[in-house]
Amino acid sequence: MFLRLAALAAIVLPLTSPVTPTQIRPDCAWTQWGQSAAHTGHSCAPGQRNLQLVEHMVVDPFAEQEAGESQSGSYIPVHLPAPLVDGEGNVFVLKKGGSYVSCDPPRSGRPAPCGRDVGNLRRETWSIQASRWRAGRLVPAWSFTSDWKPSAIVGRESLFQSAMSRTSVYVPGSGGTVFQLDKKDGRVIRRINPFGGAVDPAAFTPGALTLDADGTLLYNVVRRERTASGLDDVHGWLVRATPGGKLSTVDYRTLIPGAPRPTDLCYEEFTEDLPLPPPPKPDGSLAKPVRSPCLSQRAAFGVAPAVGPDGAVYTVTRAQNVAGGHNYGYLVALNADLTLRWATSLRGILNDGCGVLVPYGTGPFDCRAGAPRGVDPYTNLRPAAGVEDESTASPVVLPDGAVVYGTRNFYNVQRGHLMKFDSRGHYLTNYDYGWDITPAVYRHDGTYSLYVKDLHYDGGAQYITRLNADLKPEWSHAETETRTCERLPDGTVSCVDEGQHPDGFEWCISAPAVDRDGAVYGLSQDGNFYVIDSRGQRREKVFLSKTIASAYTPVSLDSRGRVYAQNNGQLYVLGGK
Repeated sequence: MFLRLAALAAIVLPLTSPVTPTQIRPDCAWTQWGQSAAHTGHSCAPGQRNLQLVEHMVVDPFAEQEAGESQSGSYIPVHLPAPLVDGEGNVFVLKKGGSYVSCDPPRSGRPAPCGRDVGNLRRETWSIQASRWRAGRLVPAWSFTSDWKPSAIVGRESLFQSAMSRTSVYVPGSGGTVFQLDKKDGRVIRRINPFGGAVDPAAFTPGALTLDADGTLLYNVVRRERTASGLDDVHGWLVRATPGGKLSTVDYRTLIPGAPRPTDLCYEEFTEDLPLPPPPKPDGSLAKPVRSPCLSQRAAFGVAPAVGPDGAVYTVTRAQNVAGGHNYGYLVALNADLTLRWATSLRGILNDGCGVLVPYGTGPFDCRAGAPRGVDPYTNLRPAAGVEDESTASPVVLPDGAVVYGTRNFYNVQRGHLMKFDSRGHYLTNYDYGWDITPAVYRHDGTYSLYVKDLHYDGGAQYITRLNADLKPEWSHAETETRTCERLPDGTVSCVDEGQHPDGFEWCISAPAVDRDGAVYGLSQDGNFYVIDSRGQRREKVFLSKTIASAYTPVSLDSRGRVYAQNNGQLYVLGGK
């Protein structure tokens, strides 16, 4: 249940609203990943000011155990879903239960299954907790536990993201199914099964659910299958379910003209055990990595389909090949009936490898002398914009009809590129940035701006950057906190500065929020929640629970400007004046 922060009661301000209920617009609801089907992360409400911690709820009781299994022993290796809120005071959040066995020692794999092993994760349960605002308090209403479990197809805990219409909440279920629940009481209205008959235990829903403006549901399903040669492949479909019950699917294997077939050969990558890249051969030609079967095209595991105002559906695919398939990706547009509109390859666009973003030198990730300018040192080929399964980055439909998608590359210090395409799929431009984010979009002055995290994994400051419509920086705001902090049981915050983070901490935002006035909302690994105004100046800084105890986290705003943020396995509601 939700808990009042008793230790903070003396400093918590009364929760007030900048608008009255009669002023609430229905499009202020946060209905899904990225706020709406376009994933713009934009609220029509102004965020409240002088934020204080108002309510909190434990959503992941295993957060500290999960952090113990991470490489650093502190990062939480999960992606948390966005809380759903409407204009009627309803709030829907993930709540995990069941059990979790830690490895002893951490990351040892013993006693099996333990830690991040899928067999251990399947001991947990995933529920939707419904609550309602009553007289300034968030009161539990009902709870529904799904039979959804992590899958060995993904090999880790993937995003469990629900979506909300005016009357229903849609929740991922097992076997690629989705539960449609009544918002009022959690009653199961129907179970959507794209394949009919019994629930297929081999099928799985790996990413977020999307609802378009008409209430039509769109989501991806995958199923592991063996090829004729005995290789493990993954078959994928995009599912469409109308409010009236009509179901249709499209097979990613046959969707994209010109995409590599499962039996075609795709280049893998050079490993870190070799100098990258190998030097040119005596005849001047470049060595190439080995090739292996591409396997099937299917949706990226963490992607949420996006829908534009004209009903066009946007998604991202990649080849299943685990060694190099992320370099064979496509941005895909479909008509509302799931027929193909266009598909644009993410290969052959970039030209910023050796000598541009990658220095020549003798380091393990440097380009070798003689390597051509612009090639990817991991392949000796022109760089491909990578589609990363560990990311929840999803397409965003922009006000001018263009689409952006955040890719990932290893040659630019494991950052990536925010790629922009016009409404016909033609490549326009990119911005080299810190990966795994669905950007927030702010309309203003007849144009728009985008907010991204701009991380530098090789050291230096970590930024939130605002880009203009051409993906040129307008300003950057640096993360400057150097202390490690923790909220104590009495509500006070204890901090130490051990000199381990002189350049600040990483931003851990997977999907930021932007309010009516252009202020952006997000979290840092330093444990603080930040609001940065439209000019790039910090407006709010509120410490939540614990430094570095962070998963990849989205932010939601409700119609009254209250904020929903997550840290250390807990959901916090922040409010003010």
